[in-house]
Amino acid sequence: MRAGAFLLCPSIETSDILVENSFSDAKPLFGRYLRHISHQFGLISHERVALGLDCGIIDMSRGGNREKQNPNRKPSLKLSSKNQKFVDACRAAGLSSPAKRSDLVAVANDLGMKYAPAWIVQNSDCRTDERGMFIVPGLNDTIGEQNAEAFDRAMERDKTVPAATSAPKGNPAPVAELSAIRGMTAGAATLIPDTLKTYVPWGNHDTVETVIKSGMFAPMYVTGLSGNGKTTMIMQACARLKRECFRVNITSATDEDDLLGGFRLINGETVWQDGPVVAAMRRGAVLLIDEIDLGTHLMMCLQSVLEGKGVFLKKINEFVTPADGFTIFATANTKGKGSDDGRFAGTNIMNEAMLDRFDWTLEQEYAPKSTEKKILIKKMKAFGNVDTDFAKMLTDWADTIRKAFRDEIVDEIITTRRLENICKAFAIFKDRETAINMALARFDDETATAFRDFYAKMDDTIDTTVNIEDLDTDAILDLSTTYSQKDEVKVRGARWDENTRKWTITVDLWSRDRDYWNTYSPTPRG
Repeated sequence: MRAGAFLLCPSIETSDILVENSFSDAKPLFGRYLRHISHQFGLISHERVALGLDCGIIDMSRGGNREKQNPNRKPSLKLSSKNQKFVDACRAAGLSSPAKRSDLVAVANDLGMKYAPAWIVQNSDCRTDERGMFIVPGLNDTIGEQNAEAFDRAMERDKTVPAATSAPKGNPAPVAELSAIRGMTAGAATLIPDTLKTYVPWGNHDTVETVIKSGMFAPMYVTGLSGNGKTTMIMQACARLKRECFRVNITSATDEDDLLGGFRLINGETVWQDGPVVAAMRRGAVLLIDEIDLGTHLMMCLQSVLEGKGVFLKKINEFVTPADGFTIFATANTKGKGSDDGRFAGTNIMNEAMLDRFDWTLEQEYAPKSTEKKILIKKMKAFGNVDTDFAKMLTDWADTIRKAFRDEIVDEIITTRRLENICKAFAIFKDRETAINMALARFDDETATAFRDFYAKMDDTIDTTVNIEDLDTDAILDLSTTYSQKDEVKVRGARWDENTRKWTITVDLWSRDRDYWNTYSPTPRG
């Protein structure tokens, strides 16, 4: 006997397996027995286990190239009623074995499943040498049930055979839900966005909804300042039309593997996982590429996708054609030319060829005051604390600041998102001033003070008194003095300001003798 081979265990009777000494009939059953033996002897995945042509020798040599698998081999597998239902559905769909993964996914979708069953696509016995092709047990000819039962009886008798140290058991086999989609949906059953009761359609909403409803492939680029509802508009259009939406947030590190898919290590096995772009194409869903201007040249893999022509997955040798209804929306704070003023740090100058592949560009402005007021009142109702006067003042306040921003009078802006945050803080703290101050805390002190003082002029419930103790020690206080008092305050350290023509002191000087200086009504400079 040659090295690396041994005789079959005598505990299994060949009469239970062989039918008229037919090697072709016995081979599938021997295959099952060999897999059993490989576990008994603790073989690892890269060891080769092959049946010798003399029907009695098993070659267990390590390493080397795997023998080319026969695509017409017949995996021995008892089918449960659920498995048989899937096989019957494949047969009704006109599939033959081996079948493409995409065809198996389509059958699974018809049965209400999201993915092809794991007992096929994640079963090494069902794989073929051709990528993306899988054997479907029971679809064509399969091993007879009588022989399978005989093999199972033999396995029961074989339990008495002494075994070497068993290979450690790993984690359970991966299931179909383990995919990129699960990460985006947190295991949810659907990718149709939830309908927001607080949403108010306006601006480009009708345009977006019309494009999605048409079912045509029409990629659109939506641009506008932050916090004005670009992403929400697209997702709510999908929600109203009951369309699945794959939202992908882009960063400078986003690449082909993130978008199209790649191989993932799951329970010790390397498994291909579709990326969100490919998943959306297969399902005929809406693909929402959020903050696309943060991406780099690594996103150029989307060129053919943006043309609606499909994409070739070179890692698995499969061409994916988009299903009917697939379309793309991209959102950005710029028009793909970068941010000159630095407001949107990290945005890049996008490739002109990619920009040219979008059919249209929509510019999203902030909502008109009347619309924005409706939005805020709906938010207040959702938060459980409605104040219509407060909502009106907030929209007037934000609108005036935005006009000043466009005229380059101020460098900051109040977004619709920030107004909604004010409504939330108002519902929690039940105080307008606290809500305003919390929203303005993100700005520098000078901007926050200016915005706060401007709002205070509109709302008489806001206390404009400044607590001197909260100011820096070198902050300037203006004194209210008469001409006859000038020498007295000068002796105590006050200084004359030619520009304002007032006597002034610092907070530090005031803190040394508060009672004295308070007689001159010190006022912080705004």
